[in-house]
Amino acid sequence: MASVQAHRGPDDAGVWEQRFPDGSYMGLGSRRLAILDLSASGHMPMRNADGTVWITYNGEIYNFVELREGLKKKGYRFLSDTDTEVVLHLYEEEGADCVKRLNGMFAFAICDLRSGTPTLFLARDHFGVKPLYYFHQGVQFGFASEIKALLQVPNIAAEMDAHALHQYLTFLWVPDPKTMFRGIHKLPAGHSATFRDGKLKIESYWDLTFPPAGHEYLFEEADLSHEIRERFRASVEAQMVSDVPVGAFLSAGLDSSSIVAMMSRTARRPLRTYTVTFPDKYRVGENTLDDPHVAARMAKSAGAENHRIVVEPDVADLLPRLTWHMDEPTADPAIITAYLVCREARKEATVMLSGVGGDELFAGYRKHAAHYWAEAYGWLPSGLRGVAESALGSVPGLRGSAAKGAVRLAKKMARSASLPAMERFVMNCTYLDRDQKHSLYHQDMFDAIGEYDPAERHFAAFGKVKESDFLNQMLYLDTKIFMTSLNLNYNDKMSMASSVEVRVPFLDKELAEFVAWNVPPSLKLKGRLRPTTKHIFREAMREDLPREVLRQPKAGFAAPVDYWLANDLKEMVDDLLSESRVRERGVFRPEAVRSFVEEHRQGKQDWSMQIWQFLTLELWARTFLDGEAKRIPDELITAPQAASA
Repeated sequence: MASVQAHRGPDDAGVWEQRFPDGSYMGLGSRRLAILDLSASGHMPMRNADGTVWITYNGEIYNFVELREGLKKKGYRFLSDTDTEVVLHLYEEEGADCVKRLNGMFAFAICDLRSGTPTLFLARDHFGVKPLYYFHQGVQFGFASEIKALLQVPNIAAEMDAHALHQYLTFLWVPDPKTMFRGIHKLPAGHSATFRDGKLKIESYWDLTFPPAGHEYLFEEADLSHEIRERFRASVEAQMVSDVPVGAFLSAGLDSSSIVAMMSRTARRPLRTYTVTFPDKYRVGENTLDDPHVAARMAKSAGAENHRIVVEPDVADLLPRLTWHMDEPTADPAIITAYLVCREARKEATVMLSGVGGDELFAGYRKHAAHYWAEAYGWLPSGLRGVAESALGSVPGLRGSAAKGAVRLAKKMARSASLPAMERFVMNCTYLDRDQKHSLYHQDMFDAIGEYDPAERHFAAFGKVKESDFLNQMLYLDTKIFMTSLNLNYNDKMSMASSVEVRVPFLDKELAEFVAWNVPPSLKLKGRLRPTTKHIFREAMREDLPREVLRQPKAGFAAPVDYWLANDLKEMVDDLLSESRVRERGVFRPEAVRSFVEEHRQGKQDWSMQIWQFLTLELWARTFLDGEAKRIPDELITAPQAASA
């Protein structure tokens, strides 16, 4: 289990295990990526003084110095300068409540032998930056940072979960706590778990909350922007703590540029930034790709180096490898760019800072503005709306034109504009609707799915913040579901595939709580028909960023999927989605899949993301369900270095 995760920690490896008089067994394994205290003192699994408490841990605690000083005053002795030892002793002192004192990203497991009955305590950080998977059946319990480690356990089989498949086809990914594997789950963000006497108990220890609609906000805008800037600066500074080189992702966008601006104020060595870009042939009609020249100028203004990574990979060769690293099918092509930038950065940096979380905190996505556009659209007479929606449905995909992105957005909005607000927002997050999915499924799969609602987690989340302003409700869903299950997940997997640790300053717990309770929705998204996204954060960073960065439209960590499918991956699509392959897999009807492919190639519709879903799913099935994953590790696993205990 530890060896198959060697990419997550090439610097050290360790195992602790113990058998008990009743015949039961408990073991902890670790792979270490050394960030703080590079000496052998940081070896894991780590124990307390008398060997009654053991920990295996992944992550970084940013307030560990403050916590360590408090523990020292209570008599605890430290044998290392690691944050791991702080978590270990904090658990000794406070038990399960220790998680309430931590500010950082983490997934850890602690084996507590002090009571005579072995107890396993696990926890995942507030936002789910670090993954934690588990399997529980009867008295057997297993956990790991990656699913492929759990599949090393003889009694755990790789089987597809039909309900998770239904979610995947809806959203491109599977929301927590499900995974695509039957019986394997994700511990939700902000939750802890206790396993004792064969019983598993899962509890929430934190959640992001928002004030009720109509709440009276106290800060004036000028004071608020200053406070946000200072809190953000402090978060960036805290997350730069490291005994190894630190770099940063840099797009042309507001979030990553703001991080670089704050880093440049405190960096003690030359600051390295990394920008992904594509050759001109890939950029035709792709308005979701950032302008690398803006990023280069931003780096220069901050006094930082800028390494431009031109993406011309052999995508067909890369996809199977990344599917293995992702564990689950994830049909967001951003995993490719994320992997390539981390692979390049690893030559010089072990820690990277990312802008993930800025859009969720401050309202940066078009779907947030789309709510207000839809409200305005609703004032039009129903007959006129019907004509518009019918006309949009007949517009072709417009591959290679500058209008392609606008048409895709308009079509997506048109199919949801007449729905109630909650249903409309969920629909705007989906890629295949109910009828499209049902037309795809083989009869056996259709029967297995039944009446399962793939958006049940979304509507449950809405229920938790139903008293809040609707913009804050949307931000809550994005933070709890979209960000955790997709953005943070692929950032972790693709960075760790290159043995790089990614940190996310926007997701400082105290910063997020401050923004949620002190920034009015009208200062997050300012205006309605032509709104300014992340208005208050733009104001906070106005003196630190060039004007062109502040004016940049939202681009995202995208990739030219449409071009790849029409060119580089055409042969792969014909192979993996051939009629015989699809029929043999038994999930979809071959003629339904072929219809999507043909309509896309003929330019009738832009089905690029849907075809990417089918392709990713088949690669995942071949890798995990057909057993190819057992052969891949020999190519990818780095041999463990000698560990000093």
